[in-house]
Amino acid sequence: MFKDLADFAVKYALKKGADYSEARLESTTSNSFILKNGIAEASGFDKINGLGMRIIKNKTLGFASTNYMDKEKIKKLIQNTINTTEKASKLREEINLSEENSYKNKYEVKQKINLNDVGPDEKIKILFDAEKELINTKINIPSRYLSLSDSITTEYLTNSDGTNILATVPKVTFFYLLTVEHDGKTSQRIWQYGQSGGFEFVKKWDIPSIVVNEVEALQNNLKFGIKPPKQTLDIVAAPQVVGIMVHESGGHPYEADRIIGREGAQAGESFITKEMLGTRIGSKAVNVVDDPLLENSYGFYKYDNEGVKARRKYLIKEGIINEFLQNRKTAYYMGIKSNGSSRSVNYDRESIVRMSNTFMLPGNHTEEELIGDVKLGIYMKNFMEWNIDDKRINQKYVGAESYLIKNGEIKGPVTKPIIEITTPQLYSAVDAVAKNMEYHAGNCGKGEPMQAIPVWFGGPSIRLRKIRLGN
Repeated sequence: MFKDLADFAVKYALKKGADYSEARLESTTSNSFILKNGIAEASGFDKINGLGMRIIKNKTLGFASTNYMDKEKIKKLIQNTINTTEKASKLREEINLSEENSYKNKYEVKQKINLNDVGPDEKIKILFDAEKELINTKINIPSRYLSLSDSITTEYLTNSDGTNILATVPKVTFFYLLTVEHDGKTSQRIWQYGQSGGFEFVKKWDIPSIVVNEVEALQNNLKFGIKPPKQTLDIVAAPQVVGIMVHESGGHPYEADRIIGREGAQAGESFITKEMLGTRIGSKAVNVVDDPLLENSYGFYKYDNEGVKARRKYLIKEGIINEFLQNRKTAYYMGIKSNGSSRSVNYDRESIVRMSNTFMLPGNHTEEELIGDVKLGIYMKNFMEWNIDDKRINQKYVGAESYLIKNGEIKGPVTKPIIEITTPQLYSAVDAVAKNMEYHAGNCGKGEPMQAIPVWFGGPSIRLRKIRLGN
């Protein structure tokens, strides 16, 4: 892995006048397979090696990266970075990092079925099996996009504070986009599965069953769905819907770089301010956390990309704004310690404040109990569309597989119920939380250049009282 080059780079940067230096070495091997309408359209077999460096000189941050693992080239890169950073220091955007403990450690996510032991024929066969099962349903599915990919990433992080972390994390991902047509109407679903670990998880997912269940639900909704009621009603949102709600309105607005305006030109800002810590945002039933330590999760890590030890963060505790996601820069700005939320998608991207696995904690009810106490409402099992504004306050979710609830019982399907709501209204409307936890994978986008980073989002089913559906 050229660990000696990373160690050398940190020492050389200090020798050349850097006040702080950090090197992150990455080696990733990946495979991907795409099936579009039954045709194997693309496959990729990639290997990436590279070194990313951050330095601080005159309280100014500099970043550089290279995929040339050559000592002389790295020397030139460091010297150029220091020179550029010194010139930039005249702009006086002062950067400081919070004081943190240093660690020396290594860890690896174990694989029961090693990804390197599974050949491409076996991987692509899973997609062809799924395609065959889709065709056997006799449902009109004019567009079928299936993708299966895997990767193994080894990272070595070292910095001038004395941190040395070596981590190896394999990941598997399944993604699909399916369009169903019936009687001139169409409906579409996009979804993703992802975990850290070996090929055992791909086998566990049972991909052919996943896609068949999806298209059957879409067709049932198209054939028998009715328009949702227009009056005020209750909504029982299932884990997939809760997950995207929490990610977008309970995770992103708690990123400290958004709060201080650092991401304003890229991913947006936040309606939440530093002064709102300790104030109520929702009912006592609402608890939202971000936890990178979930075993085999898609957003798993034990140390972030600044070497800070990972832990669970309680963003909302019993409806109260409790904590923000921090890296060392934002933590210094707010006068606290980092909580290990700095991540980068590749060696050639600077690590920034990111979510890992963000979800609502479970309650004590069953989903059936939530439904049973609804006189008139909607059960929204999943969604086909969502959007939210740049400050993460005004948002919209459009149901895909949804059903009418009448006198505590699930009735027939409902087409495209729309929740249009503000973040405080959303979390204040939660009166009961179930215990049926689920986690779902996604690639969260943020930064400039864009960084689509693996995360889990999820939670249990929740009940929202007195909601008026959008048009």
